[in-house]
Amino acid sequence: MTNRITALIADEAGNIFDVPNAQAVGRVGEKFFKLKPEDLIKLPESADLMFLPQRRAVGLKRGEFVELNGRAVSAILPQGFTRTHLPAYRKSKHAQMLPLYGYTAVALYKDELHAAALYTDENHKWEPSNYNTPDLPKLIRRVKKNLPDNRIVAQVANCSLKWHCLTAQNLFYRRWECGVPTSPTCNANCLGCISLQAAECCPSPQSRITFKPTVDEIADVGIFHLSHAVDGIISFGQGCEGEPSLQADNISAAIEKIRSATSRGQININTNAGFTAGIKKIVDAGLDSMRVSIISARDESYQRYYRAGYALDAVKASIGYALEKNVHVSLNLLYMPGFNDRDAEFSAWKNFLDALPVQMIQVRNLNYDPDAFFAAMERDDNFSGTKKFLLALKSTFPKLTVGNFSHYVR
Repeated sequence: MTNRITALIADEAGNIFDVPNAQAVGRVGEKFFKLKPEDLIKLPESADLMFLPQRRAVGLKRGEFVELNGRAVSAILPQGFTRTHLPAYRKSKHAQMLPLYGYTAVALYKDELHAAALYTDENHKWEPSNYNTPDLPKLIRRVKKNLPDNRIVAQVANCSLKWHCLTAQNLFYRRWECGVPTSPTCNANCLGCISLQAAECCPSPQSRITFKPTVDEIADVGIFHLSHAVDGIISFGQGCEGEPSLQADNISAAIEKIRSATSRGQININTNAGFTAGIKKIVDAGLDSMRVSIISARDESYQRYYRAGYALDAVKASIGYALEKNVHVSLNLLYMPGFNDRDAEFSAWKNFLDALPVQMIQVRNLNYDPDAFFAAMERDDNFSGTKKFLLALKSTFPKLTVGNFSHYVR
């Protein structure tokens, strides 16, 4: 056994090898760094390995970062882990954009695979073994009989079997957080949108709904799930839709109908919060929790990613209104090492969180090609690193929960 942290490469068939004479390297922002033991954790059991086409791995030899004779290798981490380093590589001149995954540096250490990441949250509900079970098709057929001709049920059934969406599957397992997609349109054009991408970019990992559910369709699914599910949550704003607040009239009417039938469970919205009038209407109807997708507290950085038809001030207004009405608010922080941990970003977050004391930040590894991301952002190499960034958040805002998962609000 050796304590050397060794670089990995893949051949054209996807076979992975270590390179004994090259030390492993990770990337933060647009800089390469030699990986150290404190940067690594054992590769989680449910992680996947992926080689990066048209990209040569980079290793450290005799103090220099050099291209290795093989493709770069990446880990794709399960939820609950936050990456600290991106894979180190140099891409070919005509390399195509990478698919929408959260690429993480991986290496061989003590004869075992390790990833450059932190274990940042624990929630047994999202263990892969809880999903895609052999009885799932039978459970889907049962719910379709309970809610016949409901287009939402048909949509999430397809998402469950084709895309293996976990919140979609929870409707059929009658438990936990269940996605209720409602909106085929959006008011932003996010770089990393998972349901709609330009043809020249990369394939979307999910298909967006093409219809607007009725009040009754929404309410029937909500009543069914909250009446049966353990720790039941219904969530508007899933991966297979646009911005749910654009359907505020139908959602608010459905919430009122749901709450007239049952007081059980939690009603949540996942939103960019840019349409404040819609958010207010949904909050007033009886919303319990709101998770706001966000990448930056700085106007320019925010717009470079979201390319939105609204301003960041509208997001702040929506969050402020929800907090005033005692809605539990968390931020879904899209995380890219070397960006969110920049000094300028953290300074903006201090001002943001001082003014808007949300209850939680959920750190989510951003599924996007690192080169394409940093090409779209301002160049800034003044960053602290992921560990220091997360520690600074916790120490500056001790009441703030920092994790990865939505928590059931009782």
